[in-house]
Amino acid sequence: MAWAQRFEQVVWLDSNRYPQKYSSFDSVLAIDAHSKLDNNYTDAFRKLKEYKNNTKDYIFGYLSYDLKNDTEDLTSDNFDGLHFPDLYFFQPKKLFFLKGDSLEICYLQEYENEIDRDIDDIQEYNNALSALKISKHHDVKIHKRIAKKEYLQRLEIILEHIHRGDIYEVNFCQEFYAENASIDPLEVYLHLNEISKPPFASFLKTNDRYILSASPERFVKKEKNKIISQPIKGTAKRLANKKADTQLAYNLSLDEKERSENIMIVDLVRNDLSKTAIKGSVKVEELCEVYSFEQVHQLISTVSSKINSTTDSVNVIKSLFPMGSMTGAPKLSAMQIIEAQEETKRGVYSGAVGYFTPKDDFDFNVIIRSILYNQAEQYLSYSVGGAITSKSDPEKEYQECLLKAIAMKQALKN
Repeated sequence: MAWAQRFEQVVWLDSNRYPQKYSSFDSVLAIDAHSKLDNNYTDAFRKLKEYKNNTKDYIFGYLSYDLKNDTEDLTSDNFDGLHFPDLYFFQPKKLFFLKGDSLEICYLQEYENEIDRDIDDIQEYNNALSALKISKHHDVKIHKRIAKKEYLQRLEIILEHIHRGDIYEVNFCQEFYAENASIDPLEVYLHLNEISKPPFASFLKTNDRYILSASPERFVKKEKNKIISQPIKGTAKRLANKKADTQLAYNLSLDEKERSENIMIVDLVRNDLSKTAIKGSVKVEELCEVYSFEQVHQLISTVSSKINSTTDSVNVIKSLFPMGSMTGAPKLSAMQIIEAQEETKRGVYSGAVGYFTPKDDFDFNVIIRSILYNQAEQYLSYSVGGAITSKSDPEKEYQECLLKAIAMKQALKN
């Protein structure tokens, strides 16, 4: 990872060896663009499909939340301090796949003569880092984009929408930010990952823009003709006392409000999957299962479908985008209310990082529990949110946001 920072394009995806049913590798490093696609939301999915099909190779990158403007007649006019492109993918010159104790190195043919030199360089970096470990100072002062009082007022407006039937559920988010921020992105990412150890961690660098993600959530994966989506809804904190912690996880599994959040999104995902699925193939493999991470317990459901071999993978992603866990239901109404009530343009936050394979498979996370950083403009941001339903208590929702923000705050404090 330290060696990779010399390149302008870097993607690192890490499962942290978290036990999971659907997994292709433990981690992968993709570096240095042979070709790339950098686009705003206009006609973005068509351009992505064209780029993927012309490349016929691994491509890595991200989809921002604001690609919703390509799927629906929507806009994104809120404040944006990060200025990331809406869509970014690249074909890497160099790939490293790690699974168990094996490393597979895949270079494009025209760069294969660089493998031996790169291995030597990596070893030199490894020796240097082992001999000298310096923790750099991070100059970051975090601010809230909206004050607690205003957050609670906006939740009351959202609850009015729910009570009159405009929506059933909406994911409402708030931004924490820093201006004139100076950090070492790799060090912050490594610290964040160590704190959380999530199954869908990612480090993405495109020139001077960074995504440092400790995401526990998979958006969607394609294995041959099977599509798998695993929405998260429902959260409880971890406790140091093992017995009390186990009881808290059990209580989460039975919590009516938390389960209802999850089940509403499962219904939305089932509906979205049915748009491209073979009739009768949509299944709920897991419903409201408790998964435990370093700082929180979460309710996760697994929904799958089968598609025809002629269905393009980009069409599947477009039919699901944005992910229901980060919007609410009904999706269009929820996105309109999100735009009206949130203060910050989401951009990359609640989008997805991942990759396509040469065989048209793919895997993408949900960009949550993530720090976003524009190094050139020295603007740093992380957002947190939660599902608002008719049973939501505004004060408890605010406290849940603070719980979800702990890992990012700790990583920045070093």
